[in-house]
Amino acid sequence: MTNKIKVYRAMRDMTQEQLACKVGVTRQTIIAIEKNKYIPSLELAFKIAGVFSETVENIFQHQQ
Repeated sequence: MTNKIKVYRAMRDMTQEQLACKVGVTRQTIIAIEKNKYIPSLELAFKIAGVFSETVENIFQHQQ
């Protein structure tokens, strides 16, 4: 699974720490998700998408 979190953060001048606080996780969790080393739970994916007012599908892409 890949994601565009870094792109969406950059478009909003948002730090990893700010995003982490908004969704209730640590900055290290956001780092791991951005590096595709951790796949977030469905609940966390929806929270992240909600922060950016986007759909989960626009933020996260499943690769086969």
